[in-house]
Amino acid sequence: MNDMTQPTATDTPQTWRVAEVEALFALPFSDLMFQAQTMHRTHFDPNSVQLSTLLSIKTGGCSEDCGYCPQAARYDTGVENQGLLEINAVLDAARAAKAAGATRFCMGAAWRGPKQRDLDPVLDMVREVKALGLETCATLGMLKDGQAEQLRDAGLDYYNHNLDTSPEFYGEIITTRDYQDRLDTLERVRGADLHVCCGGIVGMGESRTQRAGLIAQLANLDPQPESVPINMLVQVEGTPLQDTAAMDPLEFVRTIAVARIVLSKSYVRLSAGRQEMSEAIQALCFLAGANSIFYGEKLLTTGNPDVSRDRDLLDKLGIRAQGAAH
Repeated sequence: MNDMTQPTATDTPQTWRVAEVEALFALPFSDLMFQAQTMHRTHFDPNSVQLSTLLSIKTGGCSEDCGYCPQAARYDTGVENQGLLEINAVLDAARAAKAAGATRFCMGAAWRGPKQRDLDPVLDMVREVKALGLETCATLGMLKDGQAEQLRDAGLDYYNHNLDTSPEFYGEIITTRDYQDRLDTLERVRGADLHVCCGGIVGMGESRTQRAGLIAQLANLDPQPESVPINMLVQVEGTPLQDTAAMDPLEFVRTIAVARIVLSKSYVRLSAGRQEMSEAIQALCFLAGANSIFYGEKLLTTGNPDVSRDRDLLDKLGIRAQGAAH
């Protein structure tokens, strides 16, 4: 491929075809990183990162069969089924997150989808966390008609609902809901004028074409998600994906770079799997356009780098925490 035919950051079409995204993956590494960094600097401060903290407010016992998830009731992973946290425990965690520098507080519950009796106490949590001056985010599974509006009215800023992977690979990972179920929830979230947090998981045994398919799906959401978490599979003993071959770290960096190019105005978040990444790989991810991280010692039920380790790395790189994300 010569310079005249390489896909470039300035040629972004309205609709991304999988082949176009895959062509970005295939670029020489330095060319890909240059395009990603150019796009990043066009839309963002390259030396600023948004900090989010995630708390599991209801852990375990989920009826879904997501092959990566330690919270699925059908898998023996050592994760205990716990009820909904008390609101004071959630607020203590939110205050601690804010004191440590986080600007967004995300609350996750292991449900297929909330019943109204589940949603009511979560609405109170959203109101109280919002009152602390934090941006609020929730991931509660599939939403029914009217539930997104209730969350919005309580003060929710973002709703997270990941696509997980490409449509072609989805059935290999999850059978208890289909791809359209996820798209329907995203449509309800958008219909309520909430910001969308939507990404996926890589390293689950998918091909590069299927990774490109996930990014194309995210890029073709209209409008594109404001926040895009890119998770590296954390292999958990007892889940069907526990022995999946590890993804090459530089392929993960490529994934971040491609996401930055095609999701040019989205916050691209380093999410699960960061604890297993070296500082050098994380630095390359920031260079590739990642500008948000989950910040805190736990990510739902899996480990996350502790706050002091993150502060040390950001200091080394000259990256500062930003104020509230736009």
